Amino acid sequence: MTAAETEALGEVLGELRRLRARIPQLTGALAASADGLVLAQDTGDRGAAEGVAALTAAALGVALRLTDTTGQGGFRELLIRGDQGYVATYAAGGSAVLTLLAEPRINVGRLHLEARRSSARIGELVDGALERRDRETTATPVPPRPSHKPKEA
Repeated sequence: MTAAETEALGEVLGELRRLRARIPQLTGALAASADGLVLAQDTGDRGAAEGVAALTAAALGVALRLTDTTGQGGFRELLIRGDQGYVATYAAGGSAVLTLLAEPRINVGRLHLEARRSSARIGELVDGALERRDRETTATPVPPRPSHKPKEA
């Protein structure tokens, strides 16, 4: 991982923490790649975060297919309400998602408002880091300088 990617992931973690501070009813927050790898998490259990990220990727696959099949356009968000609270997933740029766990008493309108802002910011950070990495790996390498060895007698 490059220094720029590490810095971006630190900023993503900061965004998750600020989001949880703005919405006290959140019990967990994570940013993950679309294929289910945890990028940053603000939850108590790393193992649980990895499981949630993997399940989010599976749900995302179904959601993408559903929006495509029904002609609703690109995926934006998914909200699941259970007896004990909510799981909400938001698109975060072109290659990541933001998944939030919330108490049942959360104001869903506020959840959407704050999460949409945070997912946009996370998307900028992740996509920007990926673009920088791609530019670095596809840049024309500088040819090595010829060595100036003394001539042998």
